Amino acid sequence: MSWGTELWDQFDNLEKHTQWGIDILEKYIKFVKERTEIELSYAKQLRNLSKKYQPKKNSKEEEEYKYTACKAFLSTLNEMNDYAGQHEVISENMTSQITVDLMRYVQELKQERKSNFHDGRKAQQHIETCWKQLESSKRRFERDCKEADRAQQYFEKMDADINVTKADVEKARQQAQIRQQMAEDSKADYSLILQRFNQEQWEYYHTHIPNIFQKIQEMEERRIVRIGESMKTYAEVDRQVIPIIGKCLDGIVKAAESIDQKNDSQLVVEAYKSGFEPPGDIEFEDYTQPMKRTVSDNSLSSAKEGKPELRFGGKSRGKLWPFIKKNKGVTPEDFSNFPPEQRRKKLQQKVDDLNKEIQKETDQRDAITKMKDVYLKNPQMGDPASLDQKLTEVTQNIEKLRLEAQKFEAWLAEVEGRLPARSEQARRQSGLYDGQTHQTVTNCAQDRESSPDGSYTEEQSQESEHKVLAPDFDDEFDDEEPLPAIGTCKALYTFEGQNEGTISVVEGETLSVIEEDKGDGWTRIRRNEDEEGYVPTSYVEVYLDKNAKGAKTYI
Repeated sequence: MSWGTELWDQFDNLEKHTQWGIDILEKYIKFVKERTEIELSYAKQLRNLSKKYQPKKNSKEEEEYKYTACKAFLSTLNEMNDYAGQHEVISENMTSQITVDLMRYVQELKQERKSNFHDGRKAQQHIETCWKQLESSKRRFERDCKEADRAQQYFEKMDADINVTKADVEKARQQAQIRQQMAEDSKADYSLILQRFNQEQWEYYHTHIPNIFQKIQEMEERRIVRIGESMKTYAEVDRQVIPIIGKCLDGIVKAAESIDQKNDSQLVVEAYKSGFEPPGDIEFEDYTQPMKRTVSDNSLSSAKEGKPELRFGGKSRGKLWPFIKKNKGVTPEDFSNFPPEQRRKKLQQKVDDLNKEIQKETDQRDAITKMKDVYLKNPQMGDPASLDQKLTEVTQNIEKLRLEAQKFEAWLAEVEGRLPARSEQARRQSGLYDGQTHQTVTNCAQDRESSPDGSYTEEQSQESEHKVLAPDFDDEFDDEEPLPAIGTCKALYTFEGQNEGTISVVEGETLSVIEEDKGDGWTRIRRNEDEEGYVPTSYVEVYLDKNAKGAKTYI
């Protein structure tokens, strides 16, 4: 099958068809180009989506990503970012391997098509010229033949006429011979041009046109093959990124499988655990007795209003840890306004941050020291004395940070030492935790020595630098009648009540008990009817009155 033999007379249709083929190729190029733009737009939208939901640095939202579900979501965002990158790769590869390549090929194809059809038109013009020459020689031959016939007929007429002179007859004969010769020449010329035209025509239809059409056919077939290869490349570009996209999706699945609901539940406990123990049983208050028993904070009646009220609820003034002051906008340096467990975490975090700062400053000091040594060995590189001020500043910073770290470490040690075990707290609340040796009391007292607001007792120099914010007991003492004594207590150790709401006692001193320990480790006592406050329960030995069913010792 050859266009040169099968379509020898379809020059114009072939010209239209090849132009249509180029249009199809340009349409495919436009399609791929729009696909690359879509891929880039999709990748951009995916990246913006991933960025939109990324946690903001140094924000509360960033702290939420300690949970495994949030970590899995963060991994999903990162994988989607990589997923978007693969769509950018698709766009880049399609642009370089298809769009650019085909656009260059289209230009070459147009040039080749133009050249082939130019040759075809040139061959057409040549054969048309030959045909015109043949037609011209044919008409001339026909005209000469007719004139020769007329001249011969005129001669014969003149020769038959007796009235015509011999000279006129000779002249007519000569004219007839001339016309006859011209007809013979025209015949010979026409015959020659006809033979030449037939030769040219044969070459045109059997050589020139087949060759030109064959080139056009090959050009068109190359175009078809090229567009087919481009379609394969189109598919391969997508196929090449499938493994990486699969890894992205596998990463999302792996992140989802890493979600641990138990771990997240434990993190909630660690985040919000206060360290308090649940309140114990409410003791029966016998109002039939002549002695007026003090209404404790966790009783079912209000001392002021005299009507039932649940005092240990969220709105009551009763406190499971009465010395923790609510945060009113200013957080104390020792975090004493936090529950014990949360305070421990805050202090631990502060200690870790300070240690990091110390390490950073230490590394800077070491670097400056090494630089100074280099300057000492090579004075031309710099003046060693120029580093002394900087070295002094760094050293002072290190010392300042170390003192700060020691202060927070002391508070941390105090908090970790005062958190009681759950079983011990329950036993203390039930009143069964007695009979311990004096050594046990001593150790417990030393371990638990702290102020009511949970602050650590520092040396006097540190106390002058930082005053621990104590809780406000005014609203518990003001506008109330003096509470009656419910027993007595003897101080086992000396306690210096330096914070607001506490009272100092001396070892061996006897005082009145006006409010017993409610499970928080503190007992409210009074001295001389005008001075009262809280002391650690482990520092005193409490004796309730006879209505309290004997004396209890709180350790």
